[in-house]
Amino acid sequence: MKKETRDKPARLKGVGDSLCVTLDPDQPLDDLQAELDSVFRQMSHRTLNARITLDIGDQEGYEDLVQDLGTFLKETFAVASVSRFPKKRPPSEQGRRKQDVERSWHHYRSDVLMLTGRVRSGQKVTARRHLLILGDVNPGAEVLAGGDILIMGSLRGTVAAGQPHDEGAIVLALDFQPTQVQIGGIVAAGLPPSPGSSAEFAHVENRFIVVEDYLNANPFGRLPWPEVR
Repeated sequence: MKKETRDKPARLKGVGDSLCVTLDPDQPLDDLQAELDSVFRQMSHRTLNARITLDIGDQEGYEDLVQDLGTFLKETFAVASVSRFPKKRPPSEQGRRKQDVERSWHHYRSDVLMLTGRVRSGQKVTARRHLLILGDVNPGAEVLAGGDILIMGSLRGTVAAGQPHDEGAIVLALDFQPTQVQIGGIVAAGLPPSPGSSAEFAHVENRFIVVEDYLNANPFGRLPWPEVR
């Protein structure tokens, strides 16, 4: 029974003013030559004096195979030249950043739970990933998240970010006065009151929770491109 085209060890397509043959270099040489013979005879009007490139992937080696197939094609179909398709270069750092931005901004579903209002004493809010509250967290309230916690107001309750094991999470508040802070498995209680009035954030450093002025520390300012957290 005849195999479908996708199962064939060689496929031919036009690329600009040349022809590109995609083949599986691990197939026996006889099988590849037989398949090339079948494919090229169907397009004999285009193969005379044509430039042929062999796409065998990015694997190392196979120089002898390319040479053998090149000799076969030149002798059988009078092609002008046969060369290996150039290997794909790894993307540059800038290219990777651009791809990350495109994927994250256009094809990414947010995992952020965004709430407005005050979280009162006795209430508990839990988010699977990140948590954003536009309001205050009162003393006696509890907020937990699997990622970052951002409070656009006063934080005076208990907060646990990066649950259960993400010590790279942060806790940010415009007015940072929590009763207790936990990030991953690291816990801090009885933190001194903030001397200033700017936004502060807590993060883990050397297995301790450290609180810093967010604007002065600018923890993500070193990133040249936006990244998904």
